[in-house]
Amino acid sequence: MKYIKLFATLVLTLVVFYVFNTKIGSIPPMGKFLDPSEGIWQNETNDIVNGTINIDELSGPVTVHYDEHLIPHVFAQNELDLYKAQGYITAKHRLWQMEFQTYAAAGRLSEIVGDAALDYDRQERRRGMGFGAENALEKMMADPKTSMFLKAYCDGVNSYINTLDNANIPLEYKLLDYKPESWTVKKTSLLLMYMTKMLASRDHDLEYTNALRKFGQDRFDLLYPDFYDVNDPVIPKDTDWSFINAAMTSMPPSELPLDSIAETITKPHPNNGSNNWAIAGEKSTSGHAMLANDPHLGLNLPSIWFVMQLSTPEFSTMGATLPGALGVISGFNNDVSWGVTNATRDVVDWYKIEFKDASRKQYKYDGQWKNTTYRVEDIKVKGNTTINDTVIYTHHGPVTYDHNFKGDNPLSGYAMKWVGHIGGNNQLTFLNLNKSKSYDDYVNAIKTFTAPAQNFVFASAEGDIALWIQGLLPNKWEGQGKFLMDGSNPEHDWQSFIPQKFNAHVKNPERGFVSSANQHPVDENYPFYVFNDGYETYRNRVINDFFRGKEKFNIQDFKDLQNNNYNLKASELVPDMLNTMDVSALTSEEKDIYNQIKSWDFNSGIDDLAPSIWLTWWSKLYASVWDEYDVENVALNKPFEYQTIFMLKNHSQDEFMDIVETSKIETAEDLFLISFKQAAEDLLAWKAENGDYVYKDYKATYVGHLLQALPALSRFNVAIGGDRNTVNAASKNHGPSWRMIVEMSTPPKAFGIYPGGQSGNPGSLYYDNMIDDWAAGRYYELNFMQNANTRDNVISTQTLTSTK
Repeated sequence: MKYIKLFATLVLTLVVFYVFNTKIGSIPPMGKFLDPSEGIWQNETNDIVNGTINIDELSGPVTVHYDEHLIPHVFAQNELDLYKAQGYITAKHRLWQMEFQTYAAAGRLSEIVGDAALDYDRQERRRGMGFGAENALEKMMADPKTSMFLKAYCDGVNSYINTLDNANIPLEYKLLDYKPESWTVKKTSLLLMYMTKMLASRDHDLEYTNALRKFGQDRFDLLYPDFYDVNDPVIPKDTDWSFINAAMTSMPPSELPLDSIAETITKPHPNNGSNNWAIAGEKSTSGHAMLANDPHLGLNLPSIWFVMQLSTPEFSTMGATLPGALGVISGFNNDVSWGVTNATRDVVDWYKIEFKDASRKQYKYDGQWKNTTYRVEDIKVKGNTTINDTVIYTHHGPVTYDHNFKGDNPLSGYAMKWVGHIGGNNQLTFLNLNKSKSYDDYVNAIKTFTAPAQNFVFASAEGDIALWIQGLLPNKWEGQGKFLMDGSNPEHDWQSFIPQKFNAHVKNPERGFVSSANQHPVDENYPFYVFNDGYETYRNRVINDFFRGKEKFNIQDFKDLQNNNYNLKASELVPDMLNTMDVSALTSEEKDIYNQIKSWDFNSGIDDLAPSIWLTWWSKLYASVWDEYDVENVALNKPFEYQTIFMLKNHSQDEFMDIVETSKIETAEDLFLISFKQAAEDLLAWKAENGDYVYKDYKATYVGHLLQALPALSRFNVAIGGDRNTVNAASKNHGPSWRMIVEMSTPPKAFGIYPGGQSGNPGSLYYDNMIDDWAAGRYYELNFMQNANTRDNVISTQTLTSTK
């Protein structure tokens, strides 16, 4: 009997040993993960460390002061050492995030999470992410300065990686049971491609083709207009375009293929956007030009941005950096400040490709057969065999859709044409912006920026303000890019690009301010065709009306505007809904809800009930209006929200107001009541389970870890007002990812904050310490140190020195 017990104990010990040292499914190898000497416990950290750090081949010592927010202020004797130090310090605090995002961009997530990521990886490779990154890398490496600094940055990252062992690698590596790779210049290029995709506008050509076929041209034009009846564009309406002497591409006499597709690849988050603005000195109470920027992206931990000051004897700059890339992206120096918003220009088009035969070695073009090229994508899958996916490339770009991926015809497919594939030296833009001293420097710096199209706002100590819509933008014929095009017709190709000097821009406008909030870039007088892919219509009008509203503004005004929760969208529809809806049959509970929203002042504050009612009511109403779009096996994109409200108010008896399921003839007024009762049902169910639907609880904003399956590393129920249509564009898991305000005094006075913390380590006090202040609308004054001898608010100092 004792031998049976001994045997059973031995088996149990082996099983426990196996389980604790083997990754099973999504569960990490718990033995390694919990090991006292090398596991999670080693990731509790004290970020406040003084002393000397040796890294490879610095030409001189680099001083790094950390302030009370763990912001590093880096002082080097030359740029080569500066960017090497930037790489080292960024990796020290954000290594896993940096690398994980490059895995995502390259379509390599299956290597670390297994089969669950295979479809995602195939999609990203068929999107041409690696192809675009390689083309951009070629452009960056062709410039000696960019190449040299990128290599220095890589050396810095790798110097940090070389200090790591099993005990102190970041937590997520332990959790997913893999190790960091050496950092390469290609990884930086992939990271930039990741951001390019994130901001690649709202590509719906295939969905619009389905809508055109289903509803016809007249209905399509009504639902998806190129210009709204209200248009307060980025570049003021009174701009004189007579200096433009390049012609727009003529529309060819040709047919479009009206194919149908059931499913399309995932798109960037539709709320990806931003606000920025600048005012001239005469509109500032201080007499100095002022600038603000708040990019709207996913709310993630670790945070998208990492704040740094980068200084040499020649220049000093500070602001939000992108972990994995050089320089400051949104920031300032002693002479100028700058920020960016998404221009959402249509730079992605789709072409139908007809192959000669099943070999797909040739495709029809200009009455002949043109050769394709193959790109074999080897996708390694953790715990499984490597998958090979052959992607066909044409002169348009990769054939993303074919019979092997979301298609069923071996003799045809859809190719993607994207400016992001062309490649450009975006790094050089920010290297030069960081050192700019004047408007001319700013204009020269942004010339190399290719994609994604961005609205670059500018202010200077000299008093200039400006805004350029910058990117490599196709010169399209009217309507080009709305729908699937004929890949065999040369006239459907992009014929040219808008000359950079004719990109829409404005300097020192008479009104005394510039602004952008992802609205239409121009009015109808701009000579080049601009496709409306759903431009923003509410935030921009609130911002512009704010600056038209009084003569002078100060820093507090800027803070108030960035945190403005006024819901212009609701204010333009709710009164119509309330005034025309038949309320005679409402229950007592429904009448209470009705009265709550009737008394709303349209500010979406955290303690209010009405914003929760609006959020639910609008969702139900929008779905009811466009139920015709709920068609199985047909990819469709519902009309813009502004145009939906236009239809409800101006075409209240249109056939779209009918509910398909009931076959009854309804009007907009009927839909108001139907959707209100549906919303009331949801709200009352919430109330029964959770208590009052107070907005902060009902919206339940959260900042999620990049691995969304890790709630312990995320922050939930963040108390912040606003929604995607307010200037404070905070929705459930999306919003202002960095708020910055700069007054161009001498030296500049700057404020900034973001929803996270400087450290990427969940064991750090600085992992998420800014979130509550960010939600409450508070700011940190940015300590822009004028020299390395500064000690104000310094909590630790490190010296980086060479090992050789």
